[in-house]
Amino acid sequence: MNPKKLRTDEQLVGEQQLAAGQKAAREFGSVEELLQHDAAQTSVPPAIAARLQESMAKEPAAPTGWWRRLLGG
Repeated sequence: MNPKKLRTDEQLVGEQQLAAGQKAAREFGSVEELLQHDAAQTSVPPAIAARLQESMAKEPAAPTGWWRRLLGG
């Protein structure tokens, strides 16, 4: 048998995924990294975005910090 023609199962699966248009697996260093990646890939539905905007508009403004009041900022 010719060792050049032999393929491992991992190589075959990788080639099949590429042929099927699937994305390769990705490893994350932390949970935060995973969540940031997921948030970047996921779009918010327009109805939910509108409800969130309305909700945020109803929230009171954040109080000014003591250092800003002291320095006149």
